[in-house]
Amino acid sequence: MPIALLALTLSAFAIGTTEFVIVGLVPTIAQDLSVSLPSAGLLVSLYALGVAIGAPVLTALTGRWPRKHVLLSVMTLFVIGNVLAWMAPSYGSLITARILTGLAHGVFFSIGSTIATGLVSKDKEASAIAIMFTGLTVALVTGVPLGTWIGQNFGWRATFMVVAVLGFIALIGSALLIPKNLKQSAPARISQQLSVLTQPRLLLVYAMTAVGYGGTFTAFTYLAPILQQVSGFDASAVGLIMLVYGVSVAFGNIWGGRLADRLGPIKALSYIFAALAAVLLVFTFTASNSVAAVLTILVWGAFAFGNVPGLQVYVVQLAEKYAPNAVDVASGLNIAAFNVGIALGSILGGVIIERMSLMDTAWVGAIIVVIALILTRFSGSLDQRQTSAQAAL
Repeated sequence: MPIALLALTLSAFAIGTTEFVIVGLVPTIAQDLSVSLPSAGLLVSLYALGVAIGAPVLTALTGRWPRKHVLLSVMTLFVIGNVLAWMAPSYGSLITARILTGLAHGVFFSIGSTIATGLVSKDKEASAIAIMFTGLTVALVTGVPLGTWIGQNFGWRATFMVVAVLGFIALIGSALLIPKNLKQSAPARISQQLSVLTQPRLLLVYAMTAVGYGGTFTAFTYLAPILQQVSGFDASAVGLIMLVYGVSVAFGNIWGGRLADRLGPIKALSYIFAALAAVLLVFTFTASNSVAAVLTILVWGAFAFGNVPGLQVYVVQLAEKYAPNAVDVASGLNIAAFNVGIALGSILGGVIIERMSLMDTAWVGAIIVVIALILTRFSGSLDQRQTSAQAAL
């Protein structure tokens, strides 16, 4: 594998860290900037909205640019966003920094796979993509808990400074190692991109994605204050618990992919959504016990991100049937749907905290995931009807 992949992997690590590390820093930021927990939680929502907008819109606008130029521009924007977060004197300036960073995130993961495959031969394309996404997985396992620890011990601004340095190293590596003559497919026409949004079956999958993730992030956004105020942990323990969660996520992602390969995406997603709803409901009752809370979080992590492979495979399968000229666009819009779910779930969690209580986020999240399960079963029934109709012909 070419060494240039390391630059992409480091970029993915830095971007993954800056997205999710905020979850561990919500109480710290809220206290330092004298804002409420729901207001601090908005930093998760607005970042995710930046990703959701950046992925389809900016990717389309830069479709004719050389891939290396897009990559370097995106990583420059990422570094600037994190430097602004490090220097942010107020809540408003921190919001601006998070939105800018989210825009960079959306474009990076839209073009990253294309760049990774352009670095290797045809028979190594899947491995190249896997190596790049290893950076995101490692960020969940190590970057997020380490960033949380740095933020709690040296101030939350220090976390963004460290991430900015990582992003700058990745930027220099990309400038030096990524070749200029990367292969580049013709950008999809606007009509082809819009055709994806006219397909009810694809819109149904996007709804499954957004609702399934929204349920998780209704509670996950406020995991740090739950651990401190309900479970009784010191702030210093939050980083370690995030490490437990990250390891579980890494295993769950691999396990979810294998389950989708073996059972098909609908059956796999049905099992995962059902288990995720059950875990969120259980967490409502176990959060008050420190040991039970950690064990529940360990199980939660395995299911929270285990649905990603199944959802991505399923949207590609349906896109090949209903929008064959825009499969990449359809896949990119599913990434946007993930982040719409994160944004809406975080916002809903803040509303619940203001009007109800901190622990109500968990059981409400469970209900939302059940809706995702219902949508999944409905989509599966439509698949069966189509198969039966084709067999009858």
